[in-house]
Amino acid sequence: MRFLFYTQSLVSDWNHGNAHFLRGVMRELVRRGHQATALEPRDSWSRLNLIADQGVAPIAAFRKQFPELRAESYEPDFDHEAAVGDADVVVVHEWTEPTLIARLGRLRRNGGRFTLAFHDTHHRAVSQRREIARLDLSDYDFVLAFGEALRERYLNAGWGKHVFTWHESADTSLFHPMPEVEKTGDLVWIGNWGDDERSSEIATFLIKPARRLRLRTTVRGVRYPGSALKALKAAGIAYGGWIANAAVPRAFAEHRATVHIPRRPYVEALPGIPTIRVFEALACGIPLISAPWNDAEGLFRAGKDFLFARNGSSMTRLLRQVLADPAVAKEMTASGLETIRTRHTCAHRVDELLDIVASYRSTGATRDLVTTKEVAL
Repeated sequence: MRFLFYTQSLVSDWNHGNAHFLRGVMRELVRRGHQATALEPRDSWSRLNLIADQGVAPIAAFRKQFPELRAESYEPDFDHEAAVGDADVVVVHEWTEPTLIARLGRLRRNGGRFTLAFHDTHHRAVSQRREIARLDLSDYDFVLAFGEALRERYLNAGWGKHVFTWHESADTSLFHPMPEVEKTGDLVWIGNWGDDERSSEIATFLIKPARRLRLRTTVRGVRYPGSALKALKAAGIAYGGWIANAAVPRAFAEHRATVHIPRRPYVEALPGIPTIRVFEALACGIPLISAPWNDAEGLFRAGKDFLFARNGSSMTRLLRQVLADPAVAKEMTASGLETIRTRHTCAHRVDELLDIVASYRSTGATRDLVTTKEVAL
């Protein structure tokens, strides 16, 4: 089949975690013999910021690192009718322009032979509800939501015809253990500051424990304000700025542990949704300690795959324990790897996507949202 993905960007992962997941899904589709193309606006926010921050070299590096992936940029005069006319499945990400979202729906309604899906991987359904409510999804075949809590939001609001849970996952062709890499640091955190949605949590669960334990700590990510950089420096934490996602496995391999610090909207309003870094870190075999979040869907085995820290003191204690006891670290990494490899790879997500698509393309059946609860995959 021919898959077409509308996305903010495939070539840029600057403050754009969905690019990680989409690259893995597209690579798996291509590996299975399907065609997959990403369409992104030439002036996308992520792409422009990446170029402003790093120049054009990362764009060229993407082409070398992911030679099998096809990405095309479009401008206002782009012929979207021709693009979707050649597709079997069109997946439209929620950061796509609202007018284009509606336009693609009309093309589906007016004789389009492709299956049309809407993909939401953000918290705007709760934090900016009116923006999502204004989107015209009436002609979309189904919605893919990256957590059960988000799926329920769509169902309760009546957004879209049918809604499926489709979690993120790890691209294990990229994210895997690298035991040959020498450990040069104790703790690494790879995450963006972003809109003050976890500023106090970063201080509580990263900066203060690292300072108390005097750990060799590195932070990578973007959008750190001056006050945050000052706090990192005062704690003796090295800040490295943006890192290409393709380089993250080695960054994990060079350190002995990492932490997970979810954004506040997910903790407070969308339980069960971790950041994609949990999947990626566990796939790399690095011990992970997480700030509080509710694994409402049982994606992982808390206490085995990773450890939960209730507060800053707990984070300090657990980091000390993991770094001082190689047996504990080894047991955690083995458990986390097992969970990823058996449940949370991009191959698993492609299986789920193909099953959903098949039900629409083979039968064309419709379902009543009032009486039928879609299976959460």
